[in-house]
Amino acid sequence: LYAKKVENAYKMSIFISIASYQDPLLVSTIFSAYENAENKNDLIFSICDQSDNMIDINGITFSDQIHYDHVDPLFSKGPCWARHRAQSFFNEEDFFLQVDSHTQFAPKWDSIFIKELEKISANQEIDEYFKKPIITSYPRSFKVLDFEKGLFELNTGDKHTQVITYRKDSLFLKGSFSRQIGIPTKHTDITHAILLAAGCIFTKGAFVKEIPYDPNYYFYGEELSLAMRAFTNGYSFFHIPDVPLFHLYTDTSDIPRKLHWDPEDDQKRAVKWTELDKKSLNRLDDLFADKVEEPLSLGKERSLEDYALISGIDLKNNLVLDIEKATESSFLESLDWKINPLLKNRRNL
Repeated sequence: LYAKKVENAYKMSIFISIASYQDPLLVSTIFSAYENAENKNDLIFSICDQSDNMIDINGITFSDQIHYDHVDPLFSKGPCWARHRAQSFFNEEDFFLQVDSHTQFAPKWDSIFIKELEKISANQEIDEYFKKPIITSYPRSFKVLDFEKGLFELNTGDKHTQVITYRKDSLFLKGSFSRQIGIPTKHTDITHAILLAAGCIFTKGAFVKEIPYDPNYYFYGEELSLAMRAFTNGYSFFHIPDVPLFHLYTDTSDIPRKLHWDPEDDQKRAVKWTELDKKSLNRLDDLFADKVEEPLSLGKERSLEDYALISGIDLKNNLVLDIEKATESSFLESLDWKINPLLKNRRNL
């Protein structure tokens, strides 16, 4: 194991958590974030790089802004375990951003996120629902045109709000777990959200301490467990139009990369990915049955019953209460984002 720790913290700093597994695009992600930021000195990177080859961090001009944790991939226990390690370097930064290691950034992305978050937070004077907002999304895509030259084609054409819902064909697919999906809309304003995406989370830095990543999850259960822990601790989710991030959703033939469950790596591990996956799904069931210890348990500020009001999903009993709320974008688009959706739905009971 190798770790390089940053000594400095910055005013209005952004702690950027990146977990990477054998990803050839990790370096381009780091540089895209840095080069496209309006306030470059305010960025603090925390990278858990599970790969065969270490990055030469000292060769990067802004290395004093990077925490670098290199792990032999054979010792890796999955993405949540890696994100948990990345969060360990948090040092009271003002904001928290979590992205995947194959992400590209739009110009002035940092100022855009901060401005949008403060716009949402301004409503807390009227209602505490807006006190702890999280901006999240499945970002738009990008394509790799020339990996060696760092040429990418960003899908900037659609600037509408993208929302996340439950997948209608995958509700309670495995115990408490349901798949979720990003849905494009023609909406041009902020919307409320009922789910979050682990590859795009932007919120206040306090989130890291209040909702520390649970390393006991593997892949399935990551986003839903994190969302419910955050929601029950008073966090609220929002989507914004024209999200300033872009994500590579498919591997390209010229830059293939291994995934954690790749047979070549997995066969050498004492604990196989299938066992980690099974434990992860059981962990999700235990979370909703109130069998998980603090601080990795559900919070006390809101309940799963509150969540059912705005999502149409009863996670305690694995029931779909309102299929439209749970799976259609129209419900989220119909809400006034400046009004607490819990109050609206309580009145309709």
